[in-house]
Amino acid sequence: MSIQAGFLCALVYVLVYAIDYYFLSWQCLIRPIVVAPLTGLVLGDLGTGIVMGASLEAIFMGISAVGGSIPSDCLSGAIIAVAYAILVGGDGAVETGLALAMTIGTIMASINSMCMAAWGALAAYWERLAAECKPKKFYIINVIVAIIATLPAAAVIFAGVSFGVESLQNALNACPAWVMTGLSTAGSMMTAVGFGILLSQIWSADIAVFFFVGFVLTKSLGLSSLGVAVIAAGVALLYFFIEKDIVSHKGSSAAEPAPELKPANTEEDFF
Repeated sequence: MSIQAGFLCALVYVLVYAIDYYFLSWQCLIRPIVVAPLTGLVLGDLGTGIVMGASLEAIFMGISAVGGSIPSDCLSGAIIAVAYAILVGGDGAVETGLALAMTIGTIMASINSMCMAAWGALAAYWERLAAECKPKKFYIINVIVAIIATLPAAAVIFAGVSFGVESLQNALNACPAWVMTGLSTAGSMMTAVGFGILLSQIWSADIAVFFFVGFVLTKSLGLSSLGVAVIAAGVALLYFFIEKDIVSHKGSSAAEPAPELKPANTEEDFF
């Protein structure tokens, strides 16, 4: 079962990575909220995939590549974390997977960065293909290289899921209760840490009031996350329509011709 699961997880990685980076160039399919349910679906537990996808997306939402920094790889981190949570099972498996996702993603990001040097060495070959003006040949070779580029990380995912789940399960079973409690608590905190990273990037005095209003709604009034989300969506739509009316008003005012100036008639004005 573990070898089959490892193969399925590696296949999900290859397909999602190749399609998203080399065909769509959109970089949306690699998000945990997409790939985690796909992993859960192929492993036979879609519910766990959806739950972990939402939590992992919140963790990785504020993490992005800036300059030469190497962010944690959310794609491989989500796949392996969901696979571990489903295959290991038991109480606290989801929280443990969430706690491991960031570490796994960081390791996989380092592996991917080491492989980038090999693909960068092909720059001269790509330039020669472009100079030949043969787009069909260029496209076919690009597809082949795109698939090959995913194989190192896919091999790591296959080995980790196929041969690492049993070792991880034995290690977790041997851990004392306080270690498991710590992992569960850390996994629960990762979502808040992810939102904190995102909030630090968009924080301003204009939106600070909404942060405290949301805190009051959840802690004092006991509203659920869905209720707060509905209220926030209503406020966002209200702001959108107000800004739209302001922009439309400014545009219509600018489009109106200036009033025609008539020569002053001092005699008529006098009487």
